[in-house]
Amino acid sequence: MKIREAVADDWAAIWPFFHAIVAAGDTFTFPTDLTEEQGRDWWLLPAPDRTVVAVDEAGTVLGTAKMNRNHMGNASHIASASYMVDPAHAGRGVGRALCDYTLGWARAAGYRAMQFNAVVETNVRAVELYRSLGFDVIGTLPEGFRHPEKGYVGLHIMHRPL
Repeated sequence: MKIREAVADDWAAIWPFFHAIVAAGDTFTFPTDLTEEQGRDWWLLPAPDRTVVAVDEAGTVLGTAKMNRNHMGNASHIASASYMVDPAHAGRGVGRALCDYTLGWARAAGYRAMQFNAVVETNVRAVELYRSLGFDVIGTLPEGFRHPEKGYVGLHIMHRPL
C-alpha cells in the first residue's frame, strides 16, 4: 500500500465509497444527502491542509484521509484529520496506515497535538483504532449524534499529544 497526495482525478474513485459512508449516516456528521460537489469541496482540501489516498499496487484507491488545523488563530497549533476506507477494503490496515500517516504529517508540520472533534461512540472500530494509536477520549457530548439505528448516542472528543 502506498499513501500519496490526492489529485482531482482521484475523486471519481473516492466518491462512490464516500457517498455510501456518508449516506449511511452512522459515522460522520455530514448531511446524509450531501451532493457530490459539496463532498468534493469538503474533502479535497487546498494547501496548507492536505488530502491523501491510500492505493494498492494497481493504483486502486483503498481509502482517503484529510488533514487540517482544528481551529484558527491562537488554537491553530492543534491538528485534526478524518478518514474513510472503502468498505470493500476494510480490515486490511488501511485506516491504521492513514492515521499513522496523518500523525506524521502533523508532527512534521509543527502541530503539538491532534484532536478529533466528533467520533461517534458506536463507531467501535474507529474508537479502538484511535485508542491503540495513543488517543484518549477527553470528553463525550451526550446524545450528540442521531444514529439511524441506535438513536441518540454520544460524540467523543479524542486527543493525542504529538
